[in-house]
Amino acid sequence: MKATFGAGCFWHVEDLLNKTKGVKSTQVGYIGGQLPNPTYEEVCADKTGHAEAVEVEYDPEEISYEELLDVFWNNHNPTTLNRQGPDVGHQYRSAIFIHNEEQKAIAEKSKQDLEKSGRFENSIVTEIVPAPTFYKAEEYHQKYFKKHGFS
Repeated sequence: MKATFGAGCFWHVEDLLNKTKGVKSTQVGYIGGQLPNPTYEEVCADKTGHAEAVEVEYDPEEISYEELLDVFWNNHNPTTLNRQGPDVGHQYRSAIFIHNEEQKAIAEKSKQDLEKSGRFENSIVTEIVPAPTFYKAEEYHQKYFKKHGFS
């Protein structure tokens, strides 16, 4: 099964998801913009509309989509619009890119439940949208933390 999340800089998100039991593989890339085959430089210039994102292949026998959403919600701030920590721009938006109607229903319920929980002082701004074409990022971004000894 496939899941795709945008939660700020994709290096950190990929590292977290890669360490999650049931996740079989991850890749970082760009999704949700207008320009085909964008480069990192184009996305970072905030000219393409893409989000930095992580595409996850997971085994639903080992981890549920709900559990992946828990990892997503617990490892970024879903209340800041187009910003995560020091990273600012539309490319760092909080987004769940859904691949089917089941994921849509689960993601929307998860977001509503989190909003009702009162865990966050501000409203959740995470967008839940259909997953358009995912463009794999340049190779030097793949498994960045692991390659550079941060993982």
